[in-house]
Amino acid sequence: MESGPAIFSGAVFALFGGGLLAWTAARVRHREPVAHGVSPVASATVASAAALIALALGAWCFTRL
Repeated sequence: MESGPAIFSGAVFALFGGGLLAWTAARVRHREPVAHGVSPVASATVASAAALIALALGAWCFTRL
């Protein structure tokens, strides 16, 4: 019974982190801004860090099964 929320949370975190990381990589590869009005390096760094944290949370949720 308790594995259902862990699976759902892990899937949400993993999908969000993977999507954000892919989107950030695509924006950086095309030399387009990740966030308007912010330093390109800072915005790419913060977005990448948020994506990696979400992926780590997803992995942690999956280890709780």
